[in-house]
Amino acid sequence: MSMIHVPSRSLSSFRFRLSGGLRLTTLTTLSAVAAAAAMLLLAGCTTVGPDYQGAPAVAADALRPSRFKREEAPTDAPSAAAAPAAAQWWRALGDPALDGLVEQALDESPTLQAAEARLRSARAAFNAQEANGRPKGSASALGAGVWQGPGTDHESSLHLYSVGFDATWEIDLFGGTRRAVESAAAQAQAVQADLADAQVSLTAEVASTYVGLRAQQRRQAMLQDTAAFDAQALALVRQRRDQGVASADDVEQRGQQAEATQSSLADVGAEIVASLDRLALLTGQAPGALDARLADAAPVLPRAPERVAIGDPASLLQRRPDIRAAERRLAGRNAQIGQEKAKYFPKLSLLGNIGVAGTDPGKLLRTDSLALAAVPYLSWNLLDLGRTAAAVREAEAGRDEAVANYKAAVLAALQDANTSLARFGRQRQSVQHLLAQQGSTSRTLDLTRQRRQAGAASQIDLLDAQRRDTEARLKALDGETALLKDFVALQKSLGLGWDLPT
Repeated sequence: MSMIHVPSRSLSSFRFRLSGGLRLTTLTTLSAVAAAAAMLLLAGCTTVGPDYQGAPAVAADALRPSRFKREEAPTDAPSAAAAPAAAQWWRALGDPALDGLVEQALDESPTLQAAEARLRSARAAFNAQEANGRPKGSASALGAGVWQGPGTDHESSLHLYSVGFDATWEIDLFGGTRRAVESAAAQAQAVQADLADAQVSLTAEVASTYVGLRAQQRRQAMLQDTAAFDAQALALVRQRRDQGVASADDVEQRGQQAEATQSSLADVGAEIVASLDRLALLTGQAPGALDARLADAAPVLPRAPERVAIGDPASLLQRRPDIRAAERRLAGRNAQIGQEKAKYFPKLSLLGNIGVAGTDPGKLLRTDSLALAAVPYLSWNLLDLGRTAAAVREAEAGRDEAVANYKAAVLAALQDANTSLARFGRQRQSVQHLLAQQGSTSRTLDLTRQRRQAGAASQIDLLDAQRRDTEARLKALDGETALLKDFVALQKSLGLGWDLPT
């Protein structure tokens, strides 16, 4: 590689003299212009450092098939025929209260507001880096006077007035500035993906907490029915003990059963309060703000859709914001290598000045008061003593770390999606069994009522059948709740729930 040398005689020389006014004359030789032109020809065609070739291939065998590995296990697994929508997946649950909470969280969540502020900061840093490649200028004005008064040999005064404009422009000979802009752009895009990832997490947490709240409210209503059955059964057993038909041990067992139900009621009451406060926090409100809005004497649990579009493994890479963020950070780290390598080479700056000066303000507009200067300035840090080499090695290590982080993000996303898909499919099977068990206890309860009416069963037998039916319904409720939360987790694992503005 040939280097360009700018002779000292080619630099602009300055000469001024004082004769009734101040005259500044600038002489710029043709050799300086030629040197600057040669440097400008080099600019824009040389960019050191490795060009970004895209993210490395990860788990190619897992990404190649059109179906997830765990999708084939359950016979009723969700269909991959259609690609999922990136935003508003929660509307598939058909719950207007949930829709309102999610929209409010997206508008008011402090977590998202912080992520949006980080995005604005990253974009501002990118704009600042872009501005570094443009000329810089400043203006100045000066008015000064020197007066030699009485008591000296000569009484005199001198006034000096000057107005000027200075400009500098560092020519990006070897692409250091361009690599810095490239890195800043990639970092801003990574922060934008972080915002999308925060939206994914927020919508999933709101939906999961809401499902838990509705389940707890339904559980509370069922436990209140169970507590009523326990109280009636305890009273009957006490009567039978007084009649000598039941033992004191029977009374104690019924009492323990009633106390256990009351303990469960206290626990679920605390869980309801915690869920209400959690939803308030997620939607940017104070604790208690949602108590009246979400109070429901007959809560309805949302129902998971029968079929869920999940797409294919390869499309997961385009949907998941955390993978996007990891890929953009890799691109930014790669650009930083070229940014550091550019420090091996010389820097060329163009210095310019336009100014007028004189001893009288009225003479500032005269042509002989005008001074012009244009100076190419070449600098080269030849004795950096290994600093640049160390910085390059540090940048390369940062790039390698970003590669590893990207691979980890892809593998974690595949694991997350496959695990969530398997859990969702198997939980659906579990719910079917629990509903079948509930149907059996309901039929048993109907038979017990018939026997009671016929006098073949006691009131305690009927209360016990009612209690067993409630317990089966509680188990089915737990199963349906788990299925809904698995549905939410599946949407999150697929990277759904974000919609950034353009």
